[in-house]
Amino acid sequence: MNESRKNQVSLRGASAKEITRDALLDRVNQERELRNYARRAKAAALLIQRTWRRHHATESAALLLREEWEMMMRRRSGSLTGVQMSVEILRPFLFFIEYLCVRLGKIGSRDRECMMSCFRIVLEDVTSKALRESLYEEEIKGKTRKLGSLWPFAIALHLESMQKLLLNDSWKAEDIVLTSTAMHLSVILTDPKGWNHIPLDGKKDANAAVKNLIKFAGSKRSRLYDCIRKFILTLETPFSSKDLPKDDRFVIIASAITLSLRPFHLTNIDINEKATMESAIQQYCISMLTIPWFPQRLPAILVPALRHKSVLSPCLRNLLILKEKILEEISEMDQLKITSRKMPHVGWALANVVCLATESGMSSADLGKFTESLDYSSYLHVVILLAENLLVSLENSTQRKMKNKEIGVDYDPSAESFLDMDETTCGSPNLSYLDLFRPISQQWHLKELLAFEKSVSICENDSLSLGNPEYSSKQGLLLITYYYSCILQLFSALGPVIKSFSVLNMLSFTPGFLPRLWGELEKSLFHDNIPIANTNLASSNTLTGDRSGGISGRRQKSLSKETSNKWVNMLHKITGRSPTENDPIDSVNDQTSIGHIEEHPSEEWDIESLRQGPEGISKDISRLLLLFCSSYSHLLLILDDIEFYDKQVPFTLEQQRKITSMLNTLAYNSLSRGISPRYRVLLDSAVRCLHLLYERNSRRQFCHHSLWLAPGKNNRMPIAVAARTHEVFSAADGAPSPSEGSAITTMPHIFPFEERVKMFRDFISMDKVSRRLAGEGTVPGSRSIEIVVRRDHIFEDGLRQLNSLGSRLKSSIHVSFVSDSGLPEAGLDYGGLSKEFLTDLSKVAFSPEYGLFYQTSTVDRHLIPNTSARLLDNIMGMFEFLGRIVGKALYEGILLDFYFSHVFVQKLLGRYNFLDELSTLDPELYRNLMYVKHYDGDVRDLVLDFTVTEESLGKRLVIELKPGGKDICVTNDNKLQYVHAMADYKLNRQILPFSSAFLRGLTDLISPSWLKLFNACEFNQLLSGGNHDIDVDDLKKHTQYTGGYSEGSRTIKLFWEVFAGLEPKERCMLLKFVTSCSRAPLLGFKHLHPAFTIHKVNCDTPLWASFGGPDVDRLPSASTCYNTLKLPTYKRSSTLRAKLLYAINSNAGFELS
Repeated sequence: MNESRKNQVSLRGASAKEITRDALLDRVNQERELRNYARRAKAAALLIQRTWRRHHATESAALLLREEWEMMMRRRSGSLTGVQMSVEILRPFLFFIEYLCVRLGKIGSRDRECMMSCFRIVLEDVTSKALRESLYEEEIKGKTRKLGSLWPFAIALHLESMQKLLLNDSWKAEDIVLTSTAMHLSVILTDPKGWNHIPLDGKKDANAAVKNLIKFAGSKRSRLYDCIRKFILTLETPFSSKDLPKDDRFVIIASAITLSLRPFHLTNIDINEKATMESAIQQYCISMLTIPWFPQRLPAILVPALRHKSVLSPCLRNLLILKEKILEEISEMDQLKITSRKMPHVGWALANVVCLATESGMSSADLGKFTESLDYSSYLHVVILLAENLLVSLENSTQRKMKNKEIGVDYDPSAESFLDMDETTCGSPNLSYLDLFRPISQQWHLKELLAFEKSVSICENDSLSLGNPEYSSKQGLLLITYYYSCILQLFSALGPVIKSFSVLNMLSFTPGFLPRLWGELEKSLFHDNIPIANTNLASSNTLTGDRSGGISGRRQKSLSKETSNKWVNMLHKITGRSPTENDPIDSVNDQTSIGHIEEHPSEEWDIESLRQGPEGISKDISRLLLLFCSSYSHLLLILDDIEFYDKQVPFTLEQQRKITSMLNTLAYNSLSRGISPRYRVLLDSAVRCLHLLYERNSRRQFCHHSLWLAPGKNNRMPIAVAARTHEVFSAADGAPSPSEGSAITTMPHIFPFEERVKMFRDFISMDKVSRRLAGEGTVPGSRSIEIVVRRDHIFEDGLRQLNSLGSRLKSSIHVSFVSDSGLPEAGLDYGGLSKEFLTDLSKVAFSPEYGLFYQTSTVDRHLIPNTSARLLDNIMGMFEFLGRIVGKALYEGILLDFYFSHVFVQKLLGRYNFLDELSTLDPELYRNLMYVKHYDGDVRDLVLDFTVTEESLGKRLVIELKPGGKDICVTNDNKLQYVHAMADYKLNRQILPFSSAFLRGLTDLISPSWLKLFNACEFNQLLSGGNHDIDVDDLKKHTQYTGGYSEGSRTIKLFWEVFAGLEPKERCMLLKFVTSCSRAPLLGFKHLHPAFTIHKVNCDTPLWASFGGPDVDRLPSASTCYNTLKLPTYKRSSTLRAKLLYAINSNAGFELS
């Protein structure tokens, strides 16, 4: 402190220490606050003291009053008058019970006895006419309180006593009796019919009192519905009465349900009171309909009361009118849950509405019906509303789950579903949440909705309309479509295993439903501007072509049975065709294309209304498309060729082409333009249906190839861009859904086959470049693979030296052959010997005589793995090696002269083989299975079970098609399952180990994504070349000449003259003679490596050979490893033709040199 201020006087008058003004003010404020606090504390203490004294005095008065009341009850004799009941019984009772029980929150033994005594007296006397008259007279005189002010206390007491009971962990006998008595009394007091004996001049006041009591019970203040909800949640599911007094418990449950339904049964409600009653109905919807397993928790005798139109109709109507408010409160209930892995409350509201609106058992065989006088329109709208909200909740929960997974918070990888299974199962794992929707998956459900839609217009209420006014005539079908679309999505979200199988099964086989959906789509999308109906199609007799010249008598007998069987009749009903209509069934062996399919301009197959993708169509059409694609793709899985092509059910081939063009256009434009996430489900469903139609068309054509190319004809991306896009999407992690891919990855058929072959070759060229840049040389002498092969052990030596190389087999191979005598063959390998090695090895390994493959029994004689070879040592290693050999041939562009079976290629492409693929593998078995499928008698007569018998090394092996199959007899109910199980075994399970091993070797050299550009037929063409005639001009253009020949040489001119005059089969034989493959390269002879070469073989011939003298006698020869024809200098065309045909028919080549 400064010296000048040391002795300065402070504000307090002391000179010892200085204090500032701010500090002084702070101290003053603190002291003032302390005084105020002390004053408030003193006042609070006095208030507490007074309150405690008042409470103590009131409690003492209540205890004294209870003692007096108990003494009065013990001295009571005879009946009571109205005045006595009101003044001596009810008034003191309500007073001491209010203070001793309700406020303290517990019921003592003495209070329980008092309550029981009072309730019994009221129950005994409430039906007495004298009591009600005297009680009413006293109230009129003003000596007692009015009914409207008396009974709310009673009902509040009953609810509080019930709440106390619910808070207990166990049921006590005395609490059950007390609660049942209180609830019984509550029901009587709220029943208007209980006051019938009151004089007419007093009924108005009595009804008003009852109405006020019900209004109080239905208000939030009474907490009636919350209390009943807690009570019902304590009940078992399903309802069981074991270990509990049955009568009292039933009274409690029945009384609780009756009280909850009282607001629905009020009559003569004023306009001003409707809001109050709607509030009660709203509380019922929020608190009661969201109870898990609500109907299942109740005795079956009480459920019809919940289904009555006076209850269900107001609930449905209020759910639609107050949907925002109700859904918001339901959502708030979800937020109060401790865990998010519970079924959302809106899900239970949906399930309970469906259960209450339908009367059907839990068994799929039960026939059900809708609740009587159900408002179908409100029901459909409510289900759609709740289902959409549930789907949103499930999606949000899934997103939270994935987000937690990413950040590693509270994620349990062992949990397959975010739903708590304890809550979504009813007492046992045999009954789950989805079982509550079982009535929806039954045919009666859809049939009644369709019948209602035909008879009554659903869109009478404009406020509930989903579509535009001009679409009102179709509103009924649209509403049903919305309904089932939501259910399908819900099943797919909640049932990851079976998904929506039961619903799809019902939709697919409900007579007339699919044609109706297609009819609406056809009218909306095609606008009747595509003249497909004028297509010059062959008749049903020529659609498949009768190449055999007729049908045998035995075949005709089987066909006559097939036309009358139940399965075909049902499929006929789907299209509305008469069951007596009989179309000839084509022979199973005839898998040729449709007799005549006229080509249309591409614009006719490019649907204009779908060129913008899903964004270009209305929401109504999107829903129709989703339901149609989902249902029809399900039907296509089990629809056989007889039904599809010959019976033409459920659609004609003309309609099938329209459907295909619709799906093709929609899928291409969706993928090429990009779609929002909300259309992914639609696109996935459309692509799945499109793929099934494309695979069927690939095996047996019903659409012209221009249809598949039409959408992308004018705006298809360049090949280089498409190739790059395919690589990018194929390299993505996981297996994205079709909606997350590109047009080239999802539907490569939109590009012409030749362009996809170019794309395939570009992939290989880029791979070779990348390997070269990585230092893996592909020229001779640079990191090449050198092998020595004995010609008589070519497969064994190749397997031993090359099978362990894996992807290194992409490098060039230098082959040194050892002759049969054991001497090395002279010559240098510049690529020709490696080609010869691959072709010769393939001839040996894929020959049926070798035992690894066998030829199918069809006319085509395609190759398929021999399952009997599974007993050989290292058989899987052999198949891996063969996969690498085929991969090497594809990688180097070397053609192999054989075709694989369609079934085997499908497995290599990662696709599933369905029933009709069996006709390409084993036509006899296919015919037998079709006989079983269409058998119109009792299938038990055939004595079949779920087993298949195979022979191996002289032993018969019995293989079960399903667990316990040998003990399961094939019946009419499960014959369809048997047919598909047998087909699945033959087409998928039996060859799976072989195809998997082959694919492992193949993918060492060829990326699986490259192969997915093609279907099974195209894969065979890629491997073995085209199956059409040889283009003479193209071959001539790309032929090289050596040894002295030139394009102008006389012998060369004669050769081309002779070659052009050969039959197509002879030209193919000549090509095989030179190149070892009878088929031309897919992209033309420009891509034949080495190039086709004609080498001059000089021969001494006299000059007059050209004029009829003796010509060259030497035969032409070939060097297949260099694709070279060694042609002597013939002088006459006749000699050249004769020598050429002799050489190619003798199946000789190099040895003729």
